[in-house]
Amino acid sequence: MVSTASGRNKVNVPRHHAFGCLIPVLLVLAACRPDASTPRGIAERFLDAHYVHIDLPAALEFTAGLARHKVEGELKLVAGQAIDETTRKPTVYYRLLEEHPDGTRAVRYLYRGTITVEDADRFERRWLVTVRNEDGGWHVTNYEELEG
Repeated sequence: MVSTASGRNKVNVPRHHAFGCLIPVLLVLAACRPDASTPRGIAERFLDAHYVHIDLPAALEFTAGLARHKVEGELKLVAGQAIDETTRKPTVYYRLLEEHPDGTRAVRYLYRGTITVEDADRFERRWLVTVRNEDGGWHVTNYEELEG
């Protein structure tokens, strides 16, 4: 404990202790993510890979059908373009707006994404993501990007 000029006592917490307090909070937040075996879990892992991390090969793993074709086309468009730690990437956050089950084998999700680019205006997009149970698992089979 350290005394201040005003006579109040102040407790100093070593930085390693302060960081240690954050670990349980981070674990709880990670646990709030939908299970990867669920349709919503697959949709959000796809969104994370495609839009948040800009990792198209990783996004491809969650796709089938038309969505796979779209991601493969995007991969061809960016072939030869280096995306690394020096690339100016946007900060992307999204939240679920609507969920529309289509029987027991498909679900459509509507998300609102907020995209912030350093030194540029923030903008919003909506993503409609269709997830189907095909070939023994859930896969994103289509996605559309809609204006704000």
